[in-house]
Amino acid sequence: MHEKTQSITKLILKAAERARRETSAEPEPDQIARVRWPVACTVGPGLEGAIACESKVGYVNGSKGWLVYRGYDVFDLCAHSTYEEVCYLLLHGELPSPDEFKAFKEKLVDYRYLNQTLRLLMSFPLEEMNAMAALRMGTNQMRQEFSYIDHRTGHPPKMDVIGSDEDSIPMETQPKGERRAIYEFKKRGRRKRMRMNRQLDDAAGLQAAYHLIAGLATIAAAISRVQQGKLPIDPDPGLSHAANFLYMMTGRRPTPQEERVMDVALILYADHGMNASTFAALVVASTLSDVYFSVGSGVAALNGPLHGGANQQVLYMLEEVLEHGDVKDWVGQTLSNGGRVMGFGHRVYKAYDPRARVLAPLAAHLVRGNREMEPLFKVARQMEKEVVSRLGRDKKIFPNVDFYSGLVYGCLGIDPEMFTPIFAVSRVAGWTARVLEYLQNNRIFRPRARYIGEFGKRYVPLEDRAGG
Repeated sequence: MHEKTQSITKLILKAAERARRETSAEPEPDQIARVRWPVACTVGPGLEGAIACESKVGYVNGSKGWLVYRGYDVFDLCAHSTYEEVCYLLLHGELPSPDEFKAFKEKLVDYRYLNQTLRLLMSFPLEEMNAMAALRMGTNQMRQEFSYIDHRTGHPPKMDVIGSDEDSIPMETQPKGERRAIYEFKKRGRRKRMRMNRQLDDAAGLQAAYHLIAGLATIAAAISRVQQGKLPIDPDPGLSHAANFLYMMTGRRPTPQEERVMDVALILYADHGMNASTFAALVVASTLSDVYFSVGSGVAALNGPLHGGANQQVLYMLEEVLEHGDVKDWVGQTLSNGGRVMGFGHRVYKAYDPRARVLAPLAAHLVRGNREMEPLFKVARQMEKEVVSRLGRDKKIFPNVDFYSGLVYGCLGIDPEMFTPIFAVSRVAGWTARVLEYLQNNRIFRPRARYIGEFGKRYVPLEDRAGG
C-alpha cells in the first residue's frame, strides 16, 4: 500500500522532522522510572496527577510533543507501519514477524463477521439512537456472541470473591504499598490457580481483544449505514482494516490515498496515556470483570463531551466562522468574551500536538478540489495562525488532534456524527492493550474521598418532621 502513497509518507516525515527540530531544546523526560510503592505525588481534583499504575504500552511527553507506542515514535509508525501492525505491537509488546502478522490479520478478517451481533443490534431503532450509545450496546452484544460469560454458568466462581466492596486498606489509614489485597480471605496458592484459570476464559484474554478490534469497526460502520437509511455492508476479506472500515461506511472502495489517510488516522488515535476512557476501562477490568465490559465502559466515557466529540464541534465552528466572514474578528470576539476556540489546547501538551502535526498536511492533501471542504480548511489555517499568535507563546496553546481530524474525515465522506465512534474504533487497541497489561498485576482501584459532611445528627421520625 505504501508504495502507492509515497507522497503521504513524505508529508508525515516532513512533519516529524519539523517537530523534532522545534522541540529539541525541551528537557528530556524524567517521569519514566519504575515506581517504588507507596509513591508520593501531587494529586488534584479528579485524581489529576495521581500515579495509578506502571505501563509499557504508551507514553506522552507534553513538553516535547512526543507520543510513543511501546518505544516507537508515532511519527515513524505513521510513516512506515499500518494500523493492524500497531494493534499487534500494542497488544504483544513487539512488532510481529511476517508469519505472526499474517496469522493476526487472518484473525481480524474472520472476526469482522458479526452476524449474530448485527442481527441483535438491528432489532433496536438505530436510526433514532446516538451513535455512541448504539456502539456501546453493540460492544455488549459482541460479548454474548463471542463468550459464554453471560450464561448462568459464566458467573465468576465463589472462590473469586474477596468482598462486596473491598480489595483495599481501611479508608482511615494511609496506604503502605502492599502488593496484595488486605482483605484476602483465602489461601494464596488457591488464588494463583484461580488467576490462571481466568486467563483461559474467552472473555478475558487476547482473543477478546482481537474480537473487539475487528468488531468495533464492523459495528460502527453498520450504525453509520443504518443512520443513512441504508443496509449494512458485509466486510471484504481482501481489504485492509482501514480500507474495509471506509468501505463498510461509505459503500465504495477507497482509493489508495484515502485508505492510507484513514490508516494513519487510526494509528494516531490508538493510544494516549491514562486518559478518562482508558481509566474507565481499567477500573472495570480491575474488578475482574471482562474485556468486553471494560471496552464498553471506555466507549461510555468517550461519549462525554469533555472527552470525545470535539472534532465534530470543530467542523461546525469552522462553518460558523466561514459564514461570519472574518476569522480575526471572530477569534477576537470569542476570546474577549471568555469563549473557547474548539480544537486548541490540551491538558497534556504544552507543545504542538504531534497528531495535529500529521493531520494538518493530510487535510491539506485531501481538500484540493473539494468544493465543500477546501473553504473550511482555509478558515482553519487562518484560525490556527490567529490563535497561536495570541496564545501560543505565553499560554502554550496550539492545535490539538481534533482541530484537523474532522476535516480529514469530512474529505473521506464520513458523516460528522460518526467522528467520535471512529475515535473508539481506533482507541480500542489501546484500551485492550492496557487492560491486559494491568491484569497481569491486578489491584482493584479504590481511591478515597474526603468526607466533609456533618456528624451526630439526630434522626427525626417521618411524622414529626416539618413540611417544606
